[in-house]
Amino acid sequence: MSDYNVTSISVLIEQFEKLPGIGSKSARRLAYHIMKLPKAEVLEFSDALRNTHLKIKHCKICANFTDENVCNVCSDKVRDNYTICVVEEAKDVLALERTKEFSGVYHVLHGVISPMLGIGPDELTIKELLKRVSSNLPKEVIMATNPNVEGEATAMYISKILKPFNIKVSRLAYGIPVGADIEYADEITLSRALKGRCEI
Repeated sequence: MSDYNVTSISVLIEQFEKLPGIGSKSARRLAYHIMKLPKAEVLEFSDALRNTHLKIKHCKICANFTDENVCNVCSDKVRDNYTICVVEEAKDVLALERTKEFSGVYHVLHGVISPMLGIGPDELTIKELLKRVSSNLPKEVIMATNPNVEGEATAMYISKILKPFNIKVSRLAYGIPVGADIEYADEITLSRALKGRCEI
């Protein structure tokens, strides 16, 4: 095997290592698996990556990922537009949707306030949430950030800036263990957390 090929595989391994939850061993396994695939499958895989990155954008209402201007949740006429569930990431929407317990709409922050990482309110979609609340005046905003230090701080910050609107701001009940991520919670735990939410 030439140096060029070895270098190419090394670059591929490095790219896989950048993915969350992928260590060096897993990255090597994935890289060598890709090398064994037929060329057509590799091209299909690379096209899927490229097209996703080029076509996916933020919903102009809730900031969730979508390939349309408005996502399928926001465009659903059956959803309760007066109950907004605020989540950290788009993957949390999928987790909550699996419970089939929530009929409202979402707002995706795309992160949490974290001074240690230099992430403040301006780096999140909090301004968009405020604009949405002021124009629509929902009955309730549910804070569904993760039950860790950053998630709690973000929930408290948003609840304070929503106070002048005189609307109910609630927090998911602690069916979800402190320090855990919503993404990995099972449907029963999430259902109980939604049903047992309390006002902040």
